[in-house]
Amino acid sequence: MIPVCEPTLNGNEKKYVLDCLDTNWISSNGKYIELFETKFAEFCNVKYGVSCSNGTTALHLALAVLNIGKDDEVIIPDFTMIATINSVLYTGAKPIVVDSEMQSWNMDVDKIEEKITEKTKVIMVVHTYGHPINMEKVNEIAKKHNLFVIEDAAEAHGAEFNGKKIGSLSDIACFSFYANKIITTGEGGMIVTNNEKYAERAKLLKNHAFTKPRFVHHEIGFNYRMTNIQAAIGLAQVENVDKLVEARIKNAQLYNQKLKDVKGVILPPEQSNVKNVYWMYGILIEKEFGMSAKEVMEKLNEKGIETRTFFVPMHKQPMFNFKGEYPVSEHLSEHGFYLPSASHLTEENIDYIVECIKGLQ
Repeated sequence: MIPVCEPTLNGNEKKYVLDCLDTNWISSNGKYIELFETKFAEFCNVKYGVSCSNGTTALHLALAVLNIGKDDEVIIPDFTMIATINSVLYTGAKPIVVDSEMQSWNMDVDKIEEKITEKTKVIMVVHTYGHPINMEKVNEIAKKHNLFVIEDAAEAHGAEFNGKKIGSLSDIACFSFYANKIITTGEGGMIVTNNEKYAERAKLLKNHAFTKPRFVHHEIGFNYRMTNIQAAIGLAQVENVDKLVEARIKNAQLYNQKLKDVKGVILPPEQSNVKNVYWMYGILIEKEFGMSAKEVMEKLNEKGIETRTFFVPMHKQPMFNFKGEYPVSEHLSEHGFYLPSASHLTEENIDYIVECIKGLQ
């Protein structure tokens, strides 16, 4: 079986973890926490990084830092992973979903303003599958309406818009380091920002809002700390992050080259002013292919190729009752899935996967 994704751990991960064990610094203090935060912030070209327990808590922490709560509204894409909307619900705020557009598979920026009300406080964008959204337009809208911008960059380590790193183009950006991400700590997350006050508040809130004296608390905090062991793995990953990003891009280029003439297969987007890092290599299967996306996935699984469906839109989730039409996000969900995408995937693997797809027609 070729897995849909798995971590690439070929650097100093073991060395740094053993150092944690040898020195007994295994919890939420230790040198690797600060080192990882500093190096990842540098990678994103921002001043501050604050580590936390996972990408979802990073999003919640970002909203809490901005004092988002009951009666506030947060604009998010309809086509996203459930963590995006859950983080909004944790605060008591109301999520407002926006349909996607086919050119990038991201939230349709031209439909954002029609969803803005006097209660709107934040535009939370997602760089879907590693392809950046148009941050220039998003920030113009946010400035016009005096809104915060949060980047859900869980899938976009190293991506760029107009030559600038994702993570540096908003008030606060949030990353995930889950095992299938471009760099990983197993579980883990981080917020990055150029705002010192936001960074300091994030550090406070992620640690139960401890102040002095230690066990006197003035507000509700969270236990969203990352461990030194996780940060040790993260530091080793950041040391190789450029190679890991380029490997995903190279694999995507190979897929593109080998799949470009397959009838009914729509390749992932990459607009001219962005650097898509292809967190996952996703394709759409249209009717011209001769079978559905689900059928293709089943056939590939029989040949030892693991795939994964695209996200189920938020308006389709049983727990919600969003009104309106979201045709693009529905189309992406029904027709899309992603192929094996690990950074250490070989060209031999890709050749086999492509030949299996071609053999289905």
